Amino acid sequence: MKQIVILGSTGSIGTQAVEVCRDLGYRILAVAAHRSVDQVEAQAREFLPRYAVMYDASAAAELSRRLADIDVKVLSGIDGLCELAALPEADLVLNALSGMVGLRPTLAALTAGKTVALANKEALVAGGRLITETARAHGARLIPVDSEHTAIFQCLQGEEGNPIRSILLTASGGPFFGMSREETEHAEVARALAHPKWNMGRKISVDSATLMNKGLEFIECVWNFGVRPDQIEVVVHPETIVHSAVEFVDGSVIAQLSDPDMKLSIQYALTYPRRRPSTVRHLSLTEVGKMTFFPPDLTAFPCLAMAIEAVTAGGLCPCVLNGANEEAVHAYLRGEIPFGAIARTVRHALDTVPAAGEDYTLEEILEADRQARAAARAYLSRKE
Repeated sequence: MKQIVILGSTGSIGTQAVEVCRDLGYRILAVAAHRSVDQVEAQAREFLPRYAVMYDASAAAELSRRLADIDVKVLSGIDGLCELAALPEADLVLNALSGMVGLRPTLAALTAGKTVALANKEALVAGGRLITETARAHGARLIPVDSEHTAIFQCLQGEEGNPIRSILLTASGGPFFGMSREETEHAEVARALAHPKWNMGRKISVDSATLMNKGLEFIECVWNFGVRPDQIEVVVHPETIVHSAVEFVDGSVIAQLSDPDMKLSIQYALTYPRRRPSTVRHLSLTEVGKMTFFPPDLTAFPCLAMAIEAVTAGGLCPCVLNGANEEAVHAYLRGEIPFGAIARTVRHALDTVPAAGEDYTLEEILEADRQARAAARAYLSRKE
């Protein structure tokens, strides 16, 4: 029986991972969240993990008080997350944390030689070279959890040594597909959160509305699969049945198709290299009827264009992009800025924050992130 650590167990991916572990009969060794004490308490009482972490110290104290009657060790802060990520008895660490907080636990798990199922895209975006080099140095494995990246990962099984010509990275288009920048400039938060296909957290839902989420996945592709930016083509596919595809040098294209349900991607990461029966609805192509594909509108959705620009420039440009975007998205969710200001904030950070060369340390990543956020906050403090 696999023993699983779930970092971010109360978010969209984390709660679905808990359901998958329940379905599979996998043991949850540890859970971690920011401050959702009620949810973590319920998970601890059902699964009796050996460890639980609350990133917020006061929440950790409250959880410890509530769980005094059961044998669960409660930790807190970034040190607690890193300790969980490196537990010797863990078979797999699922990192479903949101934002840059996931970077250090990812490195801790890889340094311990763990298999990491990575749903925390910001960590790979900000520190892709450091993460992949750490994995190689310690014999660790990264397994993607995003539906697009697990699709590509599956398409590449058994294809070792066969050169890739291109990766077709699919996108749903989000809630504003087909709209212009002018039409979305003052889009309400509720509209941005109303994704037509996926039920996700608030931050990633806004990223999907700006297509920054696809930009972050574009950057992840470079690091996950060792391809150049010019080998990746973003294709808007509103039906979200083809989750991505790989074209090989002979012209053959292999795609992964399924009903849109993140539990399938999560289960594949947890059971790899084997497949197990799942509760996911089976795909009927006759019910789908037809599938459509479009090029992305980079004028209407400049965040995607900036992500491609950042990874092509290299260094810590993707880190700057990510940090500024996080600040802008949270400001938008608080109702402080219009939707259109998200892209303008990221543009400002990319134009003003210096990015180091190709080789960088953890400290340099964190400093670039700090500078990007400071630049974003300074820009947002202006009255547009």
